[in-house]
Amino acid sequence: MTIPPDTTPDGPLFLFGGPYSNLEATAAALSEATRLGVPPHRVVCTGDVVAYGADAKACVELVRRAGVHVVMGNCEEQLAAGEEDCGCGFAPGSACDRLSAAWFAHASRELGPDDRAWMAALPRRLDVAVGGLTLAVIHGSLDHIARFVFPSTPARVKALDLAASGVDGIVAGHSGLPFSQVIDGRLWHNPGAVGMPANDGRREVWCSLLTPGPEPRSVVVEHRRLEYGWAAAATKMRAAGLPEGYAAALGTGLWPSCDALPPAEVKRTGRPVEPGGVVWRRDRDDAPAWPVSAAVARLAPEKFQNGALTARGEPRATVGLSSLRTLWINTGTLCNLACANCYIESTPRNDRLVYITAAEAGAFLDEAAHDHPELAEIGFTGGEPFMNPDLLAMVEDALARGHRALVLTNAMRPMQRLKAPLLALKERYGGRLTLRVSLDHYDPALHELERGPRSFQPTLDGLKWLADQGFALSIAGRLFSGEAEGVVRAGFARLFAAHDVPVDAADPVALTLFPEMDAGADVPEITTACWGLLGVDPRSLMCASSRMVVKRKGADRPAVLACTLLAYDERFELGATLAEASRPVALNHPHCATFCVLGGAACSAG
Repeated sequence: MTIPPDTTPDGPLFLFGGPYSNLEATAAALSEATRLGVPPHRVVCTGDVVAYGADAKACVELVRRAGVHVVMGNCEEQLAAGEEDCGCGFAPGSACDRLSAAWFAHASRELGPDDRAWMAALPRRLDVAVGGLTLAVIHGSLDHIARFVFPSTPARVKALDLAASGVDGIVAGHSGLPFSQVIDGRLWHNPGAVGMPANDGRREVWCSLLTPGPEPRSVVVEHRRLEYGWAAAATKMRAAGLPEGYAAALGTGLWPSCDALPPAEVKRTGRPVEPGGVVWRRDRDDAPAWPVSAAVARLAPEKFQNGALTARGEPRATVGLSSLRTLWINTGTLCNLACANCYIESTPRNDRLVYITAAEAGAFLDEAAHDHPELAEIGFTGGEPFMNPDLLAMVEDALARGHRALVLTNAMRPMQRLKAPLLALKERYGGRLTLRVSLDHYDPALHELERGPRSFQPTLDGLKWLADQGFALSIAGRLFSGEAEGVVRAGFARLFAAHDVPVDAADPVALTLFPEMDAGADVPEITTACWGLLGVDPRSLMCASSRMVVKRKGADRPAVLACTLLAYDERFELGATLAEASRPVALNHPHCATFCVLGGAACSAG
């Protein structure tokens, strides 16, 4: 839906989100628009008129009388359809999930058929013009009404929607946090919510004013604080028996739960920001942002240079091999895909790590049988392992020796052409063979943002075949979408349920979600003091219980590395045998901090 041209003079545009059944805040927002001289047809609400507060019906009636534009939020969608929850996608049993049940039931009792009919008729998208530019007003993301998009959501995720919108920028709500970012010349803008503070420790709420800029095709974006009678709203919430956490939040400015927030936003809890904004110039290549820059701080060049000391001269942490429980075999870096952010840079052309043979892998299993009777699991990683012609022979060798075998795969054509021999292995060895399928996100568009066009359905088809045949399964996903981990797990749970995939999305072993890794991003170096400060046991890290065997292009023989993540860093090549590779590992790479110590991830459950 587009506002008709005859009602869209190139003047100010007043934006607000999330009235949330807070009548006092909604009235204050509408009064502010009037005070600023913005007519109702230039006022737009990003949805969720109804939510946490006591006055669901009164809020709907006020907004309707005001004659302002409203896009459908997930709350309107769910209430109009007679559903039983708000549709936010909270993890089942989380604090947000429990709290939402009470206010949603209250709102549903208050609303009548006419209110629900109005909600059902709301547009999901409204295109508006300002400063010679066009903005698409939506609720969550372009195709998902309840997708959370935060300041920390990666620019490439926002850019996907911005490019698909076909206009100059996007105005969105849902996350409840005000921010503006210019990405490749296009604006992503969230005016914030008026019905609940922004988790910044302030009682005031947020709205925004967009006005034509000083140059053609430019817009001045102002984020504005709004005062209102919060105490009266809180009193009514308590009288209605609504959750105390939300009533208290109106006075403290702090949300009762941060379940829906990603780590960067959790860290900003209680930090007030001053009103501000950006000047958006569509044809400039600058990237202004408010309240924080979207740019990632870069790593200081003096960090991670000395194996013994950090850049500050503190003793660098090391990790000893406590027991070899998992031995990884890298089958080669060739892959049928070229992912956007592959840690090992696998592509159909990258053969820096060549195919290892069954005989070469078997020599390490022989050594392990003599020196490491504790070895329980052999993992096969790549590249795409099923492209190595010796893979199934290596897997069977590992299984025949009594080990568990874990094969990482994208479950696409290289695996699917070997269905018959795979089934034969399962029949012989049962649950000791596990396949971990790489499914980066539950949303096909975001999975394909990472893995390339037309990659989601073939992987899903392969996963469903494995599930139908009764293979032991796990999933490897990624935390790159900017959503909180609980929200991502809930999304995967819905996907698995829809396709009868027997994987428990709440189990961190069954669904491993890897943090994003950027070797150039600034991260702290890990010192010997960090174990106590962080409460991390060094024996929990991968390099305390695993090693990886690789064969480099042109090398006479394979080598043993400390870590699956650092295939090309010579500092982590420990020797040609497992015995030589048993020495301690200095945590002298950014991935050691990001992925293992601070991210808490591991490639194996062993």
